[in-house]
Amino acid sequence: MSRRSTAEKKTAKSDPIYHNRLVNMVVNRILKNGKKSLTYRVPIEIRSTQGKVLAIRWLLGASRKRPGRNMNFKLSHELMDAARGNGNAIRKKEETHRMAEANRAFAHFR
Repeated sequence: MSRRSTAEKKTAKSDPIYHNRLVNMVVNRILKNGKKSLTYRVPIEIRSTQGKVLAIRWLLGASRKRPGRNMNFKLSHELMDAARGNGNAIRKKEETHRMAEANRAFAHFR
């Protein structure tokens, strides 16, 4: 029995913009090493667990960038600054919210 008959044929996915398979095939052939995706930053709402993960990541990243050697003090000072409403983690959160507001026009690409 031939192996070709049992192999599954790959079907090309449709293009996300024009919803056409032929366009997607042409774009894939043109962009051999380039980036195919658009650079639009589409704002989406995240779940509460993902928000907590981001908050922890931003708090730890901001505390690591603080001067000093003792991570306990750096983290505690960053947490106190976050409770007051300032600090690098809060600045990162506000910057992300500003970016989402600015890119609200691209929400229809979702």
